[in-house]
Amino acid sequence: MLRNIAGWLVVALASASVPMAATAQPQGQTGIIRIAEQMSEYTAPRLTAQSVLVLNGLNGEPIYQKRINQRQPIASISKLMTAMVLLDSGAALDEPISISDSEIDRVKHTTSRLAVGTTLPRKEMLLLALMSSENRAAAALARTALPGGTAEFVIRMNQKARSLGMTDTVFYDPTGLDMRNTSTARDLARMVKAADNYPLIREFTTTSHHEIYSASNRLLQYKNSNALVRQGNWDIELQKTGYIQEAGHCMVMQTMVGSQQLIIVILSAAGGNARVNDARAIRSWLESHPQSWLAAS
Repeated sequence: MLRNIAGWLVVALASASVPMAATAQPQGQTGIIRIAEQMSEYTAPRLTAQSVLVLNGLNGEPIYQKRINQRQPIASISKLMTAMVLLDSGAALDEPISISDSEIDRVKHTTSRLAVGTTLPRKEMLLLALMSSENRAAAALARTALPGGTAEFVIRMNQKARSLGMTDTVFYDPTGLDMRNTSTARDLARMVKAADNYPLIREFTTTSHHEIYSASNRLLQYKNSNALVRQGNWDIELQKTGYIQEAGHCMVMQTMVGSQQLIIVILSAAGGNARVNDARAIRSWLESHPQSWLAAS
């Protein structure tokens, strides 16, 4: 467990007395970085993401935070809420559901290998939505789970967010393609912690590969959208990635670093590999000074 955090070091970019701030904050950005007191003497990691939060996953104590209350689009991270609402609904997971014209993306005009007419068990649609961020799968789950269809499902998503204390979060669709799906790093850490209570979400978000047969009986191979899962050298318990242009590259994770469970939220990282690089920088920073924050083994 993390040692008791006695306080925070609050660092502003303009502060000349603490060189660490300039290292932690990319040039041209403004905001406040807070670092757990026992880590404050070490140069902070250089991160590209607009918002970052690193928490002790067991007691919720923060280790690093940057603009954690900045509200912004969250893209496919929305699918964690979609999964929780689906599983809460009691909809039969072995029931076959089909992709319809309703699942065609008319917001971002993205494509999908799940052709209209593709029929899979609801459980397999959930796997594709969480593992490879399949938008049509998520949309079909929302459309078919409840009386009232997608509209009622989105209402339940927002009700669930309120019940979790996610007061700065709103959902307009189950996929995250709608840029109005917005949240903060602080709220998303709450969502990650809640999603950890669902074994299927933990399993499906950390599955590396899966195969299905298409409507035309062609074998389709899917892979996890998170490179850290595919590479296999992280101990990840739960994760979700997201991207639309308005949100940038995003990632949330519950993972083990050393003997410590962490929740990591990375929002609006600049570039295709930036969210992964930011996560690696955070882990390297912590592993470089294990005596400051890791429990004794």
